[in-house]
Amino acid sequence: MNFLAHIYLSGDDDHLKIGNFIADSVKGKKYETYPKNIQKGILLHRKIDRFTDTHFIVRESVARLFPKYGHYSRVIIDIIYDHFLAADWNNYSSVPLEQYVAEFYTLLQDNYSVLPKRIQNFLPYMIADNWLLSYATIPGIGKILYQMNQRTKNRSKMNLAVNELETYYSDFNNEFVSFFKELQTYTQHEIKKL
Repeated sequence: MNFLAHIYLSGDDDHLKIGNFIADSVKGKKYETYPKNIQKGILLHRKIDRFTDTHFIVRESVARLFPKYGHYSRVIIDIIYDHFLAADWNNYSSVPLEQYVAEFYTLLQDNYSVLPKRIQNFLPYMIADNWLLSYATIPGIGKILYQMNQRTKNRSKMNLAVNELETYYSDFNNEFVSFFKELQTYTQHEIKKL
């Protein structure tokens, strides 16, 4: 799962959201240097990633892309799944997506000092380009995939994956909906254990 799903799956706990959001920039046991609830968010992120990476539905989605995109397929699916969450946001939250992401950006700005340097560096771009809201449209996903491709120095060709998203839209959507129900149940259970 990508940024939006990780944030959403954290529920209403702001520190859990921050930890879940920054987790990819916190390696190994460095999470232990953060406040307790941010630590829990980092650990929750890792559990979500493990559950996602080993789930048979996600593997089906990845397999559809693998012949063309190789090991980048998993990253592409994370982004595509965030698209379906954003596009059908009203099915998951009573708070409008625009409001939800604006409040999250404010949360990050209010907690800027605790964010890892990497996050601090890209946060202004994330907010200016409104990455989280852009997930809701295919052109928005296209822009995100283009930026990801640039980061791989054009090796991944991820920018082209918008074609597969459009071609297999209903397949990916059905897979996301089925998988996300299970992921929500799993995450709610894991939050109680943290």
